[in-house]
Amino acid sequence: MIELVNVAKHYGDKIALKDLNLKIREGEIFGFLGHNGAGKSTTIKCLVSTINPTSGDIFFDNQKLGDNRLAIKKTIGYVPDTPDLFLQLTANEYWNLIAVAFSLSEDTKNQQIAKYTKLFDFENKGNELLDNFSHGMRQKAILIGALLSDPDVWILDEPMQGLDPQAAFDLKELMKAHAAKGKTVIFSTHVLDTAQQLCDELAILKQGELIYNGSVDELLASAGDESLESVYLKMAGRQSEQQTSAVINSESSEA
Repeated sequence: MIELVNVAKHYGDKIALKDLNLKIREGEIFGFLGHNGAGKSTTIKCLVSTINPTSGDIFFDNQKLGDNRLAIKKTIGYVPDTPDLFLQLTANEYWNLIAVAFSLSEDTKNQQIAKYTKLFDFENKGNELLDNFSHGMRQKAILIGALLSDPDVWILDEPMQGLDPQAAFDLKELMKAHAAKGKTVIFSTHVLDTAQQLCDELAILKQGELIYNGSVDELLASAGDESLESVYLKMAGRQSEQQTSAVINSESSEA
């Protein structure tokens, strides 16, 4: 189990994350929802040690992240919120770098690369520079790298962004299979349908604060016949329906 206890992140006077308390259990797909700037990526970056929280603690199976950082990082496969990394490396060079970091044998590395390049239609592209790829192809390269070590915990920040429909479908199936093996999948998304389809449990953040933690079913059951989109926007939206209508009406009159 992964547990966040009073986790906060401040940048000067700005509070990016405020006293976040969460438990993420093994064998489930856990999703973060929220508008841009809500704190999703900040939380994920704290989990993977890209940044350190200003206060609070994070535990992986009762081990404090701050005290066991290297050992815990070796259990994580991470896809960041942008694939624009290591652009002067070829895909193979990038995967070799990941393999060395995770102490993979040559055979294991090659087997995993063959498996995932075939799945994501990436065969025969390993010698091309990441800088020459489209956004979606870079995303695939980074995703393949994250999965090379067969990590117990997948932490994916907007992983479907830029993927073609087939690749997005295949990734969703991989996420379901990983959770079914008793492993953990954590991901963020702006796509409510994806959250509803995949998530066992949700955390909805707004301006750095947790405003909902529970299942999609529980959230919808509490709202009668409303759609997930309607419920989400009432909770996390920046504008009321009246404000939105006023803006639309104003633009219509100007036209």
